[in-house]
Amino acid sequence: MTTPAREPQQERSRTTRRRLIEAAVECLGDLGWSGTTVAVVAQRAGVSRGAAQHHFRTREDLVTAAVEYLSEVQMSLLRDYADTLPAGGSRIEPVVDMLLNLYAGPMFRAALHLWVAASTDEALKSVLVPLEARVGREAHRLALELLGVRESHPGVRELVQATLDLARGLGLANLLTDDTRRRRNIVRQWARVLGDALPEPGPMPVRLAGAEATRPASP
Repeated sequence: MTTPAREPQQERSRTTRRRLIEAAVECLGDLGWSGTTVAVVAQRAGVSRGAAQHHFRTREDLVTAAVEYLSEVQMSLLRDYADTLPAGGSRIEPVVDMLLNLYAGPMFRAALHLWVAASTDEALKSVLVPLEARVGREAHRLALELLGVRESHPGVRELVQATLDLARGLGLANLLTDDTRRRRNIVRQWARVLGDALPEPGPMPVRLAGAEATRPASP
């Protein structure tokens, strides 16, 4: 008989947690690591500090959740666009465009603040490195699926990784000035490179091509 009362409470708890995570991402982009404290995040989220610490005991706990949230958003964006891609080799340029624009936005700015801070903060580094490794593996796997190629083919792993590394570099270039025009030219040229170097794409995996049941909910 107490279940109906618990469900609204659980929903409020999930809502509060989501607000804290979203506020943490905003704070990281606006204030950097040093300015992103639990108290500041709680204030921006519109919740009490006690409520914030109920969900996230330390700043590292909050940042861990924020990094996971950022990765989920990025991977969800890839999946959301997957079913709009054409078949065969003609989908290489749209995929490259999607991947090279993945890091051009406020979420990448927030992640960058964390990377810089982690280079001198061992506690943050110990949290961030395994998370980033997992995010990197997932991005690599999805890029392979979107391009319709297998890593077992010689050179494919390196070309896909180079694409993701190029995307991060272009994200850096876009931090200070709008790099849209140059990025469009690079997308076209890199798509030609991949089109010549990669094997013929296979069919789009069903779970990327439109299986709503297996696609994560958009944040």
